[in-house]
Amino acid sequence: MNKTLSNFILLVFIGLVIVNCANRGTPEGGPKDEKPPKIVDEIPKNFSTNFKGKVIKIYFDEYIKIKDLQKQLIISPPMTTQPEITPLGGASKFITIKIFDTLQPHTTYAFNFGNSIVDNNEGNPYPYYRYVFSTGSYIDSLSVKGTIMDALKKQTEPFVNVALYEVDSTFNDSIVYTKVPKYITNTLDSVTTFSIDNIKAGKYMLMALKDGNSDNKFQQKTDQIAFYKSIITVPTDTLYTLKLFGEDLDLKPSRPFLAASEKIAFVYEGDYTQMKINIKSDVPADFEYRITKDEKKDTLHYWYKPKLEVDSLIFNISHKNYDKDFIVKIRKQKKDTLTLKADPTGTIGLTEAFNIRGSTPLVGFDASKVTLMDKDSTKVDFDTTFDTINNTYVFNFKKKEENKYSMQLMPEAFTDFFNNKNDTLRYSLATKKASDYGFVRFTLLNANYPLIIQLTDEKGEVKAEQYATKQEDIDFLNLQPGTYFIRVIHDANGNKKYDTGNYLKKIQPERVSHFKEIEVRADWGYPETLEFTSE
Repeated sequence: MNKTLSNFILLVFIGLVIVNCANRGTPEGGPKDEKPPKIVDEIPKNFSTNFKGKVIKIYFDEYIKIKDLQKQLIISPPMTTQPEITPLGGASKFITIKIFDTLQPHTTYAFNFGNSIVDNNEGNPYPYYRYVFSTGSYIDSLSVKGTIMDALKKQTEPFVNVALYEVDSTFNDSIVYTKVPKYITNTLDSVTTFSIDNIKAGKYMLMALKDGNSDNKFQQKTDQIAFYKSIITVPTDTLYTLKLFGEDLDLKPSRPFLAASEKIAFVYEGDYTQMKINIKSDVPADFEYRITKDEKKDTLHYWYKPKLEVDSLIFNISHKNYDKDFIVKIRKQKKDTLTLKADPTGTIGLTEAFNIRGSTPLVGFDASKVTLMDKDSTKVDFDTTFDTINNTYVFNFKKKEENKYSMQLMPEAFTDFFNNKNDTLRYSLATKKASDYGFVRFTLLNANYPLIIQLTDEKGEVKAEQYATKQEDIDFLNLQPGTYFIRVIHDANGNKKYDTGNYLKKIQPERVSHFKEIEVRADWGYPETLEFTSE
């Protein structure tokens, strides 16, 4: 072969390689694959009866993977031993379900995969795939449908379990704490409606659970719950509405401990106002104590004097259905010192109070050692109230717009439980001009009183509220500009606060109405009509 021919063949070969490489993917690329995977076979077939196997395989026309299985997969009825489902963390053309549980006889089972099955390349989901089989001779085909809503918030939580407990000879109210339900489904991440399918006729208790640890049992501390007011009978055409709420925690004290010299910490869950703390150790005649609440934690601080030269102290904690003694070891510790914290700082609202909180229990206040002046050096009168449990003095005084205020506390204005006193302190505050604020007036139609009208932020945190007991316009003045969400609590028991529900006591949460958000602008306001409908 001559040299010229060899060179020609080499050039042709290189050209073919380049063309082949170019054909593997053009700069423009092809159309994006938006088609979900398809099921080509199921072994055994979906909706099989007389099921006795332990392994299920679902085959697809392309490689798939499973994502968010823990959130998405719901097995109904729940299994005590969870099945093994693969692939996890990889891709495959089939899904394998290995069952380890002993299946109940004459029962229809459903594996609800939600949107967890996606193709390997583009992540297109095979939506809401359900694999159903029966250990009996037929598939149960009845359904219970409805809607989940949050009892207090406008937005409902995603991934809420909705379940049925069979009402038979073993049923009791505490079953939600100890047993998994007979049937279960999930609202997943984008819907608030539910449908519990493939159930048999009978009587059931209908409930919902925002399950904190995915065990399908109610735990008061971590879960939200909803329940229908009465037992339901299936079949039914009723569309049920369930209101999801968090219960007030039952009071649960923890073992107290020495937090500082002459300061015992009592940690608790629930409503501390029910808790009584008594010292059982022998103490001298001049023994004194004060109890304050921690600013951030669920803790009560028990301060005492004089200092006791003992190895331990015995305390009794009691409340309804609870009575227990605790031993607190006493050791050498530093004593807390007195510091004062002011709130707010900088800018203060025209109707806002000024607060001073002590780090140790405050027992004395000398108003004559406090001077409050405005920007014109004019003395401003004030009065105070003392919140003993929060250890806070509240200063109330009339404020003018676009003004400045300076407060000076001379030494010994405050005295604490251990006879510590403050040094000289100065605080500076300022108000904005009225035109920096906005306002809104609400006219209420078809309202049943009393009502709590709240303006909240997007997260539901209350920014302003008013209590209404009769038909009259409600004005919110001096509002910071911004977007507010309108929430109205129907205060059925007239205690001026929102009352949540309680499952065991069969108490539903108080009714809450939501209205469209409003935009409040500076130096501007408008009337808004809130029209109520009967529930």
